[in-house]
Amino acid sequence: MRPWPYHGVMPTQPTPEIPQPAPELLDVTQDLAHTGIVIVDHGSRREASNLMLEQFVELFVQLKAQYPIVEPAHMEIARPSIADAVARCVERGARRVAVCPYFLAPGKHWHKDIPELTQAACVAVQGKTEAGVIPWVVTAPIGLMPLMADVIENRLTHCLLRASGKAGECDSCAGTGRCRLHEGEQA
Repeated sequence: MRPWPYHGVMPTQPTPEIPQPAPELLDVTQDLAHTGIVIVDHGSRREASNLMLEQFVELFVQLKAQYPIVEPAHMEIARPSIADAVARCVERGARRVAVCPYFLAPGKHWHKDIPELTQAACVAVQGKTEAGVIPWVVTAPIGLMPLMADVIENRLTHCLLRASGKAGECDSCAGTGRCRLHEGEQA
């Protein structure tokens, strides 16, 4: 591996393979009909950014039909909040909640903020289900998933094609004037 110039340290961990649950743990995923999934991003003052999370959640629901209770949430700044999403999951029949950060790295929000907000949200809905208490988990962020290399390559290829006039704007850049080569002028 090569050293990364922005911090002068080489990564010490190899890229992990996609984890597979141990056979004895597979029963954890059996009650998906009563598992609320909250996909949470940071939240933005830019409405178009917030709408992209909702679009991603719609895509997730279409592609992953085994999860019938899925809600979007923004950690801060915009709504729905984590509390809104957890309450909505419980209204839809969730007996437990898995909060999935739409974040790349395990920073402060993953270590502290999201778990605290999730715990508070689950405490707020106690007593609104037969079980009373809502168990919850915050999953790992996207991190070093090998599929991210494909995502980056896809974005890179499309943006370079767009910059050379061989592709149209993508949904992320539509109307922004991005994906063009800058030659000496300010971005």
